[in-house]
Amino acid sequence: MAIGLVLVALSGSACTIPAFGGYKGATDQGHAAFHMWEWSLLTAIAVGAIVWILIFWSVIRYRKRGDDLPKQVRYSTPIEIVYTVVPILIVIGLFYFTVIVEDRIDAVSPTPAVTVKVTGFQWGWRFDYQGSGVSLLPSPTHPATLVLPVGVTTRVNLVSNDVVHGFYIPAFNFSRYAQPGVTNTFDFNPTESGTFIGRCAQYCGLYHSQMLFSVKTVSRGEFRTWLAGQSTGAAA
Repeated sequence: MAIGLVLVALSGSACTIPAFGGYKGATDQGHAAFHMWEWSLLTAIAVGAIVWILIFWSVIRYRKRGDDLPKQVRYSTPIEIVYTVVPILIVIGLFYFTVIVEDRIDAVSPTPAVTVKVTGFQWGWRFDYQGSGVSLLPSPTHPATLVLPVGVTTRVNLVSNDVVHGFYIPAFNFSRYAQPGVTNTFDFNPTESGTFIGRCAQYCGLYHSQMLFSVKTVSRGEFRTWLAGQSTGAAA
């Protein structure tokens, strides 16, 4: 029953979600998060399969065959050692790889190619490209678009003007809080061109549902051309 529900959920989301019930990630950091999720899910499936096999084997092997009870065994030391040690080893392994992936996601480059200050406010997002004078603000009808170059590192400094907001990009497998008085710093290394939806993942007030934005990733040449055009417009 449970397996059937999982398969139905995955098949129903196949048109928008690539694999394993999650996005593969459009950045290096997103890829790392997806692979961690992928292996965790495979581990869970393997453990679940073993448990179900043992349950069905016990039901069939030791089913009642008349009035005589099968031989009663109080305990088995080797089996108890196995089912105690194996789960501990699985948890240690998952913890070890989780730390490695978290460190990779949180690592920041000493020489980012682009630096963007992202400011969350009630109710929208502002993107300031450091050193270029380019600032992007939402209009009443169009959310702001964060443009990033593919193949290089973009540094993001995330802040909030008022309350806690959630800076969430599903296709990047990334979410981070924008908090008043705190600057959260992280890097993005986009790996593919495209346009991706972003949103606020933390309830922040009356118009929380309107705190949308989009992320557009383009080639480095296209990004330089776009940024130059925006700089010219800002200067004018």
